[in-house]
Amino acid sequence: MAVTSEHSTLKGHHGLGVLALIEAARSRFAQHRVYRQTVNELSALSGRELADLGLHRSMIKRVALQAAKEYTAR
Repeated sequence: MAVTSEHSTLKGHHGLGVLALIEAARSRFAQHRVYRQTVNELSALSGRELADLGLHRSMIKRVALQAAKEYTAR
């Protein structure tokens, strides 16, 4: 059985990979922050207030995920 290993390098652009990783981490952190803030704010509402918005408590995580994706798509 043969074992292969694949390595990719950015020849001549050593810093580019690190910058891309940092930017990806920042983007994921911002997305998670929006998700948590949305979950916290919607969870603090009463059932009646959620109903006024056309939401049910079971929809909070889905709505928060959508909000986070839309925030990072801007």
